[in-house]
Amino acid sequence: MPEGDTVWLAARRLDDCLAGQELTTADLRVPALATVDLTGRTVESVRAYGKHLLFRLGSDVSLHTHYRMDGTWHLYRPGRPWKGGPPWQVRAVLTTDEWQAVGYRLPVVELLDAEGEQALLGRLGPDILDDDVAIDAIVDALIAQPDRSIGDALLDQSIVAGFGLIYVSETLFLRGIPPQATVASIPDLTGLLDSGRRLMRANRTRGAQASTGNLREQHYVYGRAGRPCLRCGTRIAYGKQRSGRYERDAYWCPHCQPAILTD
Repeated sequence: MPEGDTVWLAARRLDDCLAGQELTTADLRVPALATVDLTGRTVESVRAYGKHLLFRLGSDVSLHTHYRMDGTWHLYRPGRPWKGGPPWQVRAVLTTDEWQAVGYRLPVVELLDAEGEQALLGRLGPDILDDDVAIDAIVDALIAQPDRSIGDALLDQSIVAGFGLIYVSETLFLRGIPPQATVASIPDLTGLLDSGRRLMRANRTRGAQASTGNLREQHYVYGRAGRPCLRCGTRIAYGKQRSGRYERDAYWCPHCQPAILTD
């Protein structure tokens, strides 16, 4: 699933191309919106919040999309061929005089009024990429669930919006914390969150999600199960971890991320 930096970069590119332009056509290829006509509306802005994209179309409606596992938006000049996949995978097309934004494999495509947008954002924790992110509020939400494993809690979008498995895995490695450690066992939650935020912010404009400083070997533990740790040579461990309704992958180095003991 794309993480917050991927969605942030997509929003920036879409906003650069579409903001201030009038829609000449808008084709929303989902049954609930098949007859909706957005022609003539102006794209006021495109912004990301965590893993969510919001196209503000006037003061009263926003187009909300979410990538989930493999959705994506592509930008083309009108008349140019689309290359993001077969036509049956297209879920939305927004056209202006200068650009076409084509959304592929989007599992979430919906129109929200102001109340609906507020309800959506109200279900999410603070956006970790927000310039003024309320780190204290995230820490308070974590502390409220002291027995929860940190690898699970950081993936909960209602606690903090934007983190995915890559940044959780890599941040925990860099801080020497195993994903199974309980929230209560971690002495510096603010420092942990700040590390993940700085790592994501460093990557958000370049389209790479590197934590090692080496674009050929981008990750210390994520996706490297059974391979030697880049620091100590120990084989990277892999397991499953419950996160809400889902059972997610977990990667860690048993030597660099030893179990945290509590009294």
